Amino acid sequence: MKLILVYVGMTITCKMVYIEEVILVGKITSNNRLLRKVAVLLAAFNGMKWINEQINSIVHQENIELILFVSVDLSDDGTYEFIQKLALVHQNIQILPYGERFGGAAPNFFHLIKDVEFSGFDYVAFADQDDIWMENKLSHAIAKIESKNLDALSSDVIAFWPDGRERLVKKSYSQKQFDYYFEAAGPGCTYVFKQSALSKFKVFLQQNWQQINEVDLHDWMIYSYFRAQSMKWLIDEEPLMRYRQHEENQVGFNSGFSAYSKRIGMVNGGWYRGQVLKIVRLLQLRNESEFNLSRWFLIKNFLELRRRPRDAYALVIMLLLGVF
Repeated sequence: MKLILVYVGMTITCKMVYIEEVILVGKITSNNRLLRKVAVLLAAFNGMKWINEQINSIVHQENIELILFVSVDLSDDGTYEFIQKLALVHQNIQILPYGERFGGAAPNFFHLIKDVEFSGFDYVAFADQDDIWMENKLSHAIAKIESKNLDALSSDVIAFWPDGRERLVKKSYSQKQFDYYFEAAGPGCTYVFKQSALSKFKVFLQQNWQQINEVDLHDWMIYSYFRAQSMKWLIDEEPLMRYRQHEENQVGFNSGFSAYSKRIGMVNGGWYRGQVLKIVRLLQLRNESEFNLSRWFLIKNFLELRRRPRDAYALVIMLLLGVF
């Protein structure tokens, strides 16, 4: 049996709970009532190798109040049972009903957005199970959102590997007129939203549930919606998260010959164009003078399709060769 102090609001309560080597104590702040309230949505699946370290980095965020909502895709490594134990001793962890097989991060995050009631929060953030957040990740994002009157923020990250290598992953290239039809705003685990802004997407999600779940990447779908609605989104150059790379990543750091070969194969096989078409149709674009998917329009405007110049030139070559 362990005596564990659990911080809840402005009080400290004691619980006697047996739990295997898990002690999570949130930071205690005297001016708690002034802090911004953040709902953190975490999608998990077979994450026992990494999830304790990630959750520790989330619950120890500085200068904010948060509740961590966890949705566990049907797993066989004890992830759900582990989160249940954490929720017993750490009252700002809530776990969603378990037993459904989502089959990927996107449907799990769409499920979180739909089922979590976050209207009472100031902000909403996404989290993956295997990263590590720096202590000021949320407070920095919120300060930027408020100072620049933004609706959402994403950022660069620091990729790291088991052998100790680290590398900056730059996503903060200048946004282009049509980039959101062709790419996300970086890893979804960096996304932080004003609650009121994500609530608009939640309504859109509920109204188009089946079609949105046909989009394979939630971060791309959400970024495209925000930009199509003329909401303000900043891709910050400050990396405040360590982005773990391992062989089980569903989507990881795209670098090297094998990564580029995989991406070319996805374009050549029609997956990429198919995803663009699904997003364009969901956004119900009708003004073809502004944007359309004709080959000539895309070639003429290729520098407005991707943020990084190298990616824009790669795309126009594919357009010229007829593989997109």
